[in-house]
Amino acid sequence: MRKTYSLILISAIILAVPMLAAFQQSDASRSVAGGGISVPGWSGQIDASEAAKGSKLEDAKLSKDGDKLHITTGPAVAYWNSKNTAKGNYTVKATFNEPNFMNLNDHPHPYGIFIGGNDMGTDKQTYFYCSAYGSGKFIARGFGPSPFKLNERGTPTDAVHKAPAKGEPVTQDIAVSVAGDKVSCSINGTVVGTWPKTDVVGDGKIKSTDGIYGIRYSHNTEGFVTGLTMTKQ
Repeated sequence: MRKTYSLILISAIILAVPMLAAFQQSDASRSVAGGGISVPGWSGQIDASEAAKGSKLEDAKLSKDGDKLHITTGPAVAYWNSKNTAKGNYTVKATFNEPNFMNLNDHPHPYGIFIGGNDMGTDKQTYFYCSAYGSGKFIARGFGPSPFKLNERGTPTDAVHKAPAKGEPVTQDIAVSVAGDKVSCSINGTVVGTWPKTDVVGDGKIKSTDGIYGIRYSHNTEGFVTGLTMTKQ
């Protein structure tokens, strides 16, 4: 009986290895043709984990389409204009449109706003971000400069709009606010998360909520951003 169980376990492992390898290969970050940044004043940096795999900033693309920022990834990346800074109490908001849900991947990937960017473009950069998935979930994370999390990956919430199907459009209004000793994230007008500032700022977290703000896209995702603005509170 023990030998039978051992054979079953070995067979399961043998079957699982190629399946896992296939999944990892299908989820590898693409290289976007004609990549790079063509919007004046804007900069970007891919995640350190992406760079360690050999990806480059030029493997993702930031361009302008009228008044829209057009992002196509590639590796996961943060984009910013160094003139866009916020200090004290404020709200940063923008509208994110994914016109063809999951057109570059086989499962949902998030996109959203980051705040508190410091030492941007270096290996010491820190920032906090809140992002939405077109499947009705959100994620709150940071780099300090190592990654840290504020919620479980892909937390479901009714506030986040769901795309009707793959290839269909979905839009999210995302806002991140700093007020006193709290940091919060709102999606489509509903607060989906509020955290003490001490959960966001400190050792192993971000340097400060004062800093550059911008946008962040996960890998293998395409979308448009409009209305990126900061309002003092």
